[in-house]
Amino acid sequence: MAEVENKAPSLAEKYSLQEIEKQLLQVESPVKPTEDEKPAAAEEAFPAEESNGAPEHEDLIGQEASEETLNIKLETAPADFRFPTTNQSRHCFTRYIEYHRCIAAKGEGALECEKFAKYYRSLCPGEWVDRWNEQRENGTFPGPL
Repeated sequence: MAEVENKAPSLAEKYSLQEIEKQLLQVESPVKPTEDEKPAAAEEAFPAEESNGAPEHEDLIGQEASEETLNIKLETAPADFRFPTTNQSRHCFTRYIEYHRCIAAKGEGALECEKFAKYYRSLCPGEWVDRWNEQRENGTFPGPL
């Protein structure tokens, strides 16, 4: 039993103790404001003391609620067995054509076509889309629409 009490700490224990000691020794130094950051008057320095805490709490609740309602769902095109390679250029071009065929068949603003729009917008560089739109307007688009 005497051996257990006099046992030296293992390397893991030694290093973990050193980390704890370092954390205890670290002291935060106060940040001194520069001349640009110093308030002009004492009234500006302590506005929280003059107001009561309830409106601040309500503002925080409002901010949290607005953050919760701003859930943006990011999606990209699903995997397509027709395009198994890493290079997705052809996939991009195909989705662009599918979108414009859908618009031609079902009309502008069809909800079924929006998925194709999302797909080609997530896959295609904007420069390509701009160039293809110009080519469609000029009648020189290389693909079958």
